[in-house]
Amino acid sequence: MSSMSTECNYFSEKSSELQAHTAHSIKKYECSECDYICTRGIRFKEHMRKHTGEKPFKCSDCDYSCTRANDLTKHMRKHSDEKQFKCKECDYSCKRVHNLIIHRRVHTGEKPYKCCVCDYCSADPTLMNRHIREHTGEKPYKCSECDYICTRSCRFKEHMRIHTGEKPFKCSDCDYSFIRTGDLKKHMRVHTGEKPYKCSLCDYRCTHTGDMKRHMETHSDEMPYKCSICDYSCKASKSFKAHMRIHTGEKPFKCSDCDYSFIRACDLKKHMRVHTGEKPYKCSLCDYRCKQSGDMKRHMETHSDEKPYKCSVCDYSCKASKSFKAHMRRHADKKP
Repeated sequence: MSSMSTECNYFSEKSSELQAHTAHSIKKYECSECDYICTRGIRFKEHMRKHTGEKPFKCSDCDYSCTRANDLTKHMRKHSDEKQFKCKECDYSCKRVHNLIIHRRVHTGEKPYKCCVCDYCSADPTLMNRHIREHTGEKPYKCSECDYICTRSCRFKEHMRIHTGEKPFKCSDCDYSFIRTGDLKKHMRVHTGEKPYKCSLCDYRCTHTGDMKRHMETHSDEMPYKCSICDYSCKASKSFKAHMRIHTGEKPFKCSDCDYSFIRACDLKKHMRVHTGEKPYKCSLCDYRCKQSGDMKRHMETHSDEKPYKCSVCDYSCKASKSFKAHMRRHADKKP
């Protein structure tokens, strides 16, 4: 059977001779910087950009740039709410076909990736790679700026933003921006009022898992953390660490705009509002805004006719504990 090359006019009766001719005549692109070899000029250009640092494909919505047009197309989906790949079995949809392929295995039960050390198997190759590192102890992602090392590329990217100062996840309702998408999701609950975590023992609800954990400690009388210097004891390790700084004098949370420093991170966060002017607490009944939750609590009392603080000496009653304390001092001053 005769064959002819599609690249030139070479003709042969034997396909093996044509294959040999084709292999010999195909142009090979060899990188002068590394061992990379390819047969396509476009792939070679893309590869060389790794050495030159050139990133000609730039996002029109953010500072992202890349070496390949295909990578930019994938990136642009982050700016779009469109999820073009849809599951036929359920309501799941996603932006990447790769994620849809993995999702379908939820319905089929297929787990093609099997661990060679134990019985673990997975539908997702990324999860399998992560699992293998549990056996090897490998932490391939090493920070060049500090001693941080980790097993996951996504965690490494988040860590590097600490050094670069990049905060790509921006709140649509205020000026806050975040290193991680999970932090933005938690922050948005400030604006939406969502409290997804509910106590199983009372009506308490909250926005964060950490708050729920601390709340559950209120249902227990146990105080396992005891100070060796004074009589202080508490339920939470975080509270205990903060207490011990009273004895050591340590104030690790320092203001970047002035000389103030604090024992607790939450105190620094409140203090920073002096510099930023931020007033995150907004009254639902009027235009009042404030910096501290305590101020909001006192303000809300002005919208109520209730006067829960009642004097046991006279008929005086009031809405605020501060006013009540001042009133009680007057009785104390009158005593002989």
